Amino acid sequence: MTQNTWKVKISHPDKSKKEWLTQVLAQNRGLDTPKKLKEFLNPTFDQIIETKITEDKKAANRVIEAITKKQKIFVYSDYDADGLCATAIMWETLNDLGADVMPYVPHRLKEGYGMSISGVDTLHKLGANLIITVDNGVTAVNQIEHAKSLGIDVIITDHHVLSENPPKPYALVHTTQLCGAGVAWRFCWDIVQILDKTKEERLKDRLELAALATIADLVPLTTGNRAIVKIGLEKIGNTKRHGLKALMKSANIKGDIGTFEIGHILAPRINAMGRLEHGLDSLRLLCARNQSQADELAVLLSKTNSKRQDLTTSAVTHARGLVREEHIVGVISHESWHEGVIGLVASRLVESFHKPMIVISRGPEKSKGSARSIPGFNIVEAIRAQGEYLVDAGGHPMAAGFTIETRHIDIFTQKINAHAVSILTQELLTPIVEIECPLAIEDISQANFNQITKFEPYGVGNPLPVFITRNIVVEDVRTVGQKNDHLKLQVDGFGAIGFNMGQHSSQIRPGYKIDLVYNLTEDRYSGGFQLKIKDLEIQA
Repeated sequence: MTQNTWKVKISHPDKSKKEWLTQVLAQNRGLDTPKKLKEFLNPTFDQIIETKITEDKKAANRVIEAITKKQKIFVYSDYDADGLCATAIMWETLNDLGADVMPYVPHRLKEGYGMSISGVDTLHKLGANLIITVDNGVTAVNQIEHAKSLGIDVIITDHHVLSENPPKPYALVHTTQLCGAGVAWRFCWDIVQILDKTKEERLKDRLELAALATIADLVPLTTGNRAIVKIGLEKIGNTKRHGLKALMKSANIKGDIGTFEIGHILAPRINAMGRLEHGLDSLRLLCARNQSQADELAVLLSKTNSKRQDLTTSAVTHARGLVREEHIVGVISHESWHEGVIGLVASRLVESFHKPMIVISRGPEKSKGSARSIPGFNIVEAIRAQGEYLVDAGGHPMAAGFTIETRHIDIFTQKINAHAVSILTQELLTPIVEIECPLAIEDISQANFNQITKFEPYGVGNPLPVFITRNIVVEDVRTVGQKNDHLKLQVDGFGAIGFNMGQHSSQIRPGYKIDLVYNLTEDRYSGGFQLKIKDLEIQA
């Protein structure tokens, strides 16, 4: 039944000690000393502050000069959850410090990603003296030169991978170790330390926004990011921010807020406005001053997200039929796909085909592309290698975006596939399920589940542990869900759920033995834990 390769990291764990499973998880995460493990399990605020960013002191002094001289500052946003949270952090902090500061959120369809010449011109007309970018700017070479020609200083704060010829702003505040909002928060800390330390606690409260952005932007949840998320989730659980309370209410979220609730429920609603309409309404929600305004905006975000879901589902269904098997990097394009959802479409296609996917919203002269990759293939590097065919490009090793002249799409497809031939081996193209270790039936216990929870929050760079139990006996088989699309098993006294695996129910009977690959996750309905099925293989 499985088409995946199962890779068991530790085949024969030493179970002689009570906390043996903690040691397995630690070893598999490179936490090979007691000090490393302690720091991982108990992330601290200092880990955030210790994250190094470039040119922060020079940039902070320029911001303080602007505040002192009452110069006009604009925070130039991106329109996704990371950029909008970064903008809220930067704008609120500078406003607290007495700055003459306003946010600027570009329109995805009218202005495109990041700084634009037209956006700079707009801010020039509004009297800008200083522009601070958040979650964008490292590809804006011409735009920053244009701003300089108008007498506007630019400070870039960004986390995207630098190109070989990065722009030359007044200061480049940069690290790839944090998300965009993390960089913005870290930079604000420097400003507050110099100008007014009494604002520290209010800035610490904004770690809730940095945590939301960190989870939404899928950056590794290690070191400073892990500390941001751990501290930020605690703050979200007791938030006084009207917008977050309204969004949780609108999404019907009750109880604890974790990485799942943010990544799959809250962040998509914040992202939806920038994808389809204007990200400014999401920023208004995050910074709402009263509950009634926040509640109204939360309803708008939820409705827009529903529309986004419909557009994505339709485009994914259409796109599947256009993927060519012979291409090891899938490149597909169509004029009907909304450019606000092509990144989501690419992600879904990677899940289905397990190869890098590039989805292009085709325009008459210029087209927008969004790419998602698989481990081992640097997609932004591969795209930039075809720079002669592109208008612009930027992103990360696993995700990127670009603009291309429509007439170049076919040659771009050929060239990027040729580039990938020597890199994408069959091993990389085979889906691998990485398994921590085998668990015997007696190992599936509340005590071991409690050890697993110590490693939360889970996410990129710290994946939710996967285990295997071989020859487990099936006691009951059924399907659940409105369309009977989920598989529900009872195995050796434990409940197990396989989401979107309902089609396998006809192949399994009570009494069968199966090899089961699964996560141990909290069962919020009945308490305790359940087995969340990742893969399985029938033995008899």
